[in-house]
Amino acid sequence: MNDSRIRDVVIVGGGTAGWMAAAALSATMGEQLRIRLVESEQIGTVGVGEATIPAIRLFNGLVGIDENEFIRATQGSFKLGIEFIDWGRVGESYMHVFGQLGQSLDLIEFWQYWLRGREEGVSEPIGHYSFNEEAARNLRFARVPRIPNTHLDGISYAFHFDAGLYAKFLRGLAEKNGATRTEGMITGVSRNPENGHIRSITLDSGEEIEGELFIDCSGFRGLLIEQELETGYVDWTHWLLCDRAIAVPTENVGPPRPYTQSIAHPAGWQWRIPLQHRTGNGHVFSTEYMSEDEATALLLKTVEGKPLADPRTIPFKTGMRRKAWNANVIALGLSSGFIEPLESTSIHLIQNGIAKLISHFPDREFRQANVDAYNRRIEYDYERIRDFIILHYHANQRDEAFWTRCREMDVPDTLRDKIDLFRATGRIFREQEELFVEVGWFQVLNGQNIVPETYHPLADALTKEELAGFLRDIRTIVANNAARLPTHAEFIAATCAAQAPGVPA
Repeated sequence: MNDSRIRDVVIVGGGTAGWMAAAALSATMGEQLRIRLVESEQIGTVGVGEATIPAIRLFNGLVGIDENEFIRATQGSFKLGIEFIDWGRVGESYMHVFGQLGQSLDLIEFWQYWLRGREEGVSEPIGHYSFNEEAARNLRFARVPRIPNTHLDGISYAFHFDAGLYAKFLRGLAEKNGATRTEGMITGVSRNPENGHIRSITLDSGEEIEGELFIDCSGFRGLLIEQELETGYVDWTHWLLCDRAIAVPTENVGPPRPYTQSIAHPAGWQWRIPLQHRTGNGHVFSTEYMSEDEATALLLKTVEGKPLADPRTIPFKTGMRRKAWNANVIALGLSSGFIEPLESTSIHLIQNGIAKLISHFPDREFRQANVDAYNRRIEYDYERIRDFIILHYHANQRDEAFWTRCREMDVPDTLRDKIDLFRATGRIFREQEELFVEVGWFQVLNGQNIVPETYHPLADALTKEELAGFLRDIRTIVANNAARLPTHAEFIAATCAAQAPGVPA
């Protein structure tokens, strides 16, 4: 046995990031580690109501979560994708949904045939070939892994849930697996004078907590990674201009949509996230182009239900820590960086950091090659997600000053290369382990009116009649099977509805 292995892990901060880390480490390495989480009830969390992407299901499976129990406990609903309203031009909308789009054929993606069909007048709107989008538009949902008797994938889904309730739920799992929680404010940090590593933290009670590996989940403050270690921050606000969000929950109006909505406004955008007990709303905007009072008034004017609380302000700076892992501290969640929640990547970045931590888990030697490899992978993930978010802003045809600046600004070369290749050939290639796959890039590029000059020559292998029949068959299969699904509200009521207070399960 390696006698230099790490035994004591201290997680600084709770919330979604802290309790995800505690739940994952206790589920996978609980017999080897003593996991202690320190948080203070006096410090609030940013979580307002989270939308996720399908990878969250892998994390939930890793920590042993029963999906229906989780949905009930977090007042959750299901998510098939995101509807983007007014992002290309005012009055237009499109969806970026999960899962398959049509059916690939002859080694090329479905949309190459669709692009040819659009030129020849035999293609319908692209969403008609997506099972997820047909279900979403008709407010339907079920767990269908494959459309019966076809080669088409079924429903791919993620969740909307209350982030505070999710953290509480994960806490129960982590503590069951042996993780312990300590209440207290951190008032001091001591370091090893030989190597600069964190040796211990001191609480307002006077208690000193020693550790070998520290996980910083202290939010924007970056209590260890920044305030103590002064790691530094890479600022991306020259590409992503928004620097503030106003959030407010509202009463539900009508049945919950099985998708998130993102509505573009003159200086930013608004989210709607439907939960069982309320709807989460927020307005992300640039203070250079709109005042906080104006942004708040616009949000309150455009929410669909009665507000359940006063609006609250969340200032932020888009970017990432220069090193997610510095010395013996690993930053997760907001302490590692922030990318606005336009594509629901916040929780994924936490999950991704945890997965890579487990993969690169150190011993007390903290070998630099391992630390450097972790940091390179995290940096790559952040930068590619950054590019995808910039695309939404850059590819617009709106007239306001904010949007004109976004359209005319220089963008990262990695993004420019993707746009140029798609515009020239209709082709997209996923590089290494970047999060968003080709079909996701296509939906945004196409939805925001970037039109390719041509399509792949293999799409000419079909006659026009064969192409029309191929498209028509997929359209028919998708529409007929989506129509058979229960409504989103019916599915929740039948399988995972949260219990009202005082009502026995």
